[in-house]
Amino acid sequence: MPTRRKILAGLSGVLLSGAPVVFRGVQAQTLAMAELRGGFDAAEAGILPGAEDDQSRKLQALIDKAAKAGQPVFLPAGTYEVSNLELREGTRLSGVPGLTRLTYRGDGHLIAAQDVKHVSLSGITFDGTNRWLADYTEGLLAFRNVGSVVIEDCAVTGSRKYGLHLAQCGGRIENCLVSGAALAAIWAIEGEAFTIRNNEIADCGNGGILVHRWTKGEDGTVISGNRVARIGAAEGGTGQNGNGINLFRADNVIIAGNHVSDCAFSAIRANSASNVSITGNQCFRSGETAIYAEFAFEGALIADNMIDGAANGICVVNFDQGGRLATVSGNVIRRLVDKGPYPQEVGGFGFGISVEADTIVSGNVIEDAATAGMMLGWGPFLRNLTVSGNIVRKARVGMRVSVVEGSGNAVITGNVLDDVQEGAILGYRWADRSTGELIEGGGGFSHLAISNNRTI
Repeated sequence: MPTRRKILAGLSGVLLSGAPVVFRGVQAQTLAMAELRGGFDAAEAGILPGAEDDQSRKLQALIDKAAKAGQPVFLPAGTYEVSNLELREGTRLSGVPGLTRLTYRGDGHLIAAQDVKHVSLSGITFDGTNRWLADYTEGLLAFRNVGSVVIEDCAVTGSRKYGLHLAQCGGRIENCLVSGAALAAIWAIEGEAFTIRNNEIADCGNGGILVHRWTKGEDGTVISGNRVARIGAAEGGTGQNGNGINLFRADNVIIAGNHVSDCAFSAIRANSASNVSITGNQCFRSGETAIYAEFAFEGALIADNMIDGAANGICVVNFDQGGRLATVSGNVIRRLVDKGPYPQEVGGFGFGISVEADTIVSGNVIEDAATAGMMLGWGPFLRNLTVSGNIVRKARVGMRVSVVEGSGNAVITGNVLDDVQEGAILGYRWADRSTGELIEGGGGFSHLAISNNRTI
């Protein structure tokens, strides 16, 4: 076994020999500097920050030359006015985080790449200055059919469309700031196991992070550790806009550990997205339903989320469209109001949890629900629900359960319902109350098994 004396002697030998001693953190920096020395410096190519003339042609020529040589391009600190840059196969463009800025001059797009295997951008601010973007591009930075897009330590701001548009791409977006996009910050379509991690998304007109597919299928994106705030719904609607994180037809996606606040509609909305995991997120002040799994999905795991302020807390619905198979557990949900961003329809607003089919609801705490702590089923769209071990406190009604003909089985057991003004467990026909209190035995409805619940 090595002794302290042997270790010190070994270090002394290294120092006396003149060999470099590399510690964690220093090693990565040293390797990066070595790589840069073999790359292309924009200043040496006559591309100077602050120049009044258009730097686009010179920078494009340097990008082409570096990509052909397999070398990176470094942009020193400063502002470069450019437009219509095309990234070639293997392009690696880097700058000084927070200090290197590419400002869009107009007349098309800022950055684009198509039909290549790998491109990367790091340490650069991309400023669209809210200028017009051409009809052929969806975003200030647009990528199509790129095997791996790596964007890290960058900022994207002031886009008249999407900040980042990625179609049929793999790769990752990490440690970036995307703000002020007129549409959404990030729109990833038909992705291939993409990663969107530890980014800050803010002040966008219609959406935060959108992961969509034209045809329903496996997507595999991981969305984690992001901070999303102040997302509007400039184009209106009843949920297609105004969401912090939005999935559409994208299966096998993980949404974990995100902080989402002040969205016009949902903090997290999964539409027709099967096998979605929504865990450990914080959702504050959502204008409509905080967490949504809706329409044609099979499989949703919604667990350990914190929801404070929304029109509805968690909705796992649309069994009429095939929405089924879920667990809703360990969530804390509070301050649900009965007003939303459009006139009330279907079940309305003010519910803590709404579920319909093949779902376990357990271990959740719901407090201060304007309408009801839970809505179990909607008309005949109720099948195989187990609702156990939950706490509902301060609600007009503790639980609404459907008693419409054709409703399937529901087991409601071991729940605590405190300060529920109009009733603990009541039967409803669609939106209308149709029974008295059901907490003792289920009122004779054969599809309901209600036992061992306590009301205070």
